[in-house]
Amino acid sequence: MRIAVVDGQGGGIGKSIVERLKARFGSKIEIIALGTNALATAAMLKAGADEGASGENAIVVNVPKVDIITGTVGIISANSMLGELSPAMALAIAESPAKKILIPLNRCNLHIVGADCDLPKSIDLLVETIGQHVL
Repeated sequence: MRIAVVDGQGGGIGKSIVERLKARFGSKIEIIALGTNALATAAMLKAGADEGASGENAIVVNVPKVDIITGTVGIISANSMLGELSPAMALAIAESPAKKILIPLNRCNLHIVGADCDLPKSIDLLVETIGQHVL
């Protein structure tokens, strides 16, 4: 199973997701780190992602090729992450046939009502949900 973790800025959330996915599933999954910038990608690769690429074209080319896309809800919102996530990236992610399993982080001018648990708990729930899809 191929999972794309999409993150931007410093890559901290993506790094945490990669670490927890690798700890839970090990070699049962292949993680592709897709960063909006090289810093985010490097953080996810350091955390154990199998492959990584940065920038708009890398995201647009790779998201149709994976089984699951994960990250924060901001990855489907154009111009989120302080403008790092371009409209083309958001469109490619939203239109990808991959299942999207997202963390409802209330940033990027997106407020998800009822999504008030803390970030570590959200990542735990994300890993559990992905577990339901890993064979």
